[in-house]
Amino acid sequence: MSTKWPIKLFSGLDQIVRTDEPLSRHTWLGLGGPATYFIEPRGVAELSQVVLRCRENEVPVCVLGDGANLLVDDAGVKGAVVHLEQGEFARVELAGTGIRAAAGADMGKLVLRCVREGLSGLEGLTGIPGSVGGCVRMNAGGAFGDIGNSIESVQVMNDAGEVFTRHREDLAFAYRSTNITSKFILGAEFGLEEDDPQRILSQVKQIWIYKKNTQPLGKRNAGCIFKNPRGLSAGALIDRAGLKGRRIGAAYVSDKHANFILADDGAMAADFLKLINVIREEVYKKSEVYLELEIEVW
Repeated sequence: MSTKWPIKLFSGLDQIVRTDEPLSRHTWLGLGGPATYFIEPRGVAELSQVVLRCRENEVPVCVLGDGANLLVDDAGVKGAVVHLEQGEFARVELAGTGIRAAAGADMGKLVLRCVREGLSGLEGLTGIPGSVGGCVRMNAGGAFGDIGNSIESVQVMNDAGEVFTRHREDLAFAYRSTNITSKFILGAEFGLEEDDPQRILSQVKQIWIYKKNTQPLGKRNAGCIFKNPRGLSAGALIDRAGLKGRRIGAAYVSDKHANFILADDGAMAADFLKLINVIREEVYKKSEVYLELEIEVW
């Protein structure tokens, strides 16, 4: 562990802080080295304390949700990784005809909760991996709609530990991006419509079947690796470059959907990074298009 920070940096918060925690335990890919500090606050008050101590001691901070669209370097993270999943950060509650979900709530479970409650609007997120906070941050979605379409407000915290709410009229959602610059997304409220649960469930099933037939679900992956260039499909460009099945080490391009890189046992983050560079180079040679990452790399 690094010694440049005070030994008692998180004194009084010992229950929520671990040192040298392997991040491979917390990502869908099962890859990544250790975090100097791995912190799981149970509520806003604890998070605020953590934020202030990191700020005062110049400790870099990364925010971890469900670890779905994330590749962590084999060297790990020198600094603090704040995991928002415990206590208050897992809450989901009805809010009129909408629903309020904290950052750590699982997106898949939230979709199914909406089905049970007869609330329509989030079914397009079926099969999208990750937590609510991560999905809001990147405006997650796909052919069936983006999460930003249903958001009424987002609660955030700045690097001074202050909490405030961003309302719909102040929010802008674009392809895999938002205008939310605060490091910590605490939760969101979704405006939904009442509908027949069976009708919503039928749509969820149709979307799930479509994704099961077109994506390598059930295999170790981080979702789509690259953003779709305007008017184009990243997967189609990779396929056109003849890269389906291309392998480096234990990482390889899916034969089912070329915008997915899968991990076999023994894979390293270095394998993924090398393969990402090969894909970018080959696609540029073939189509003169530079692919931009959709996943986050630490």
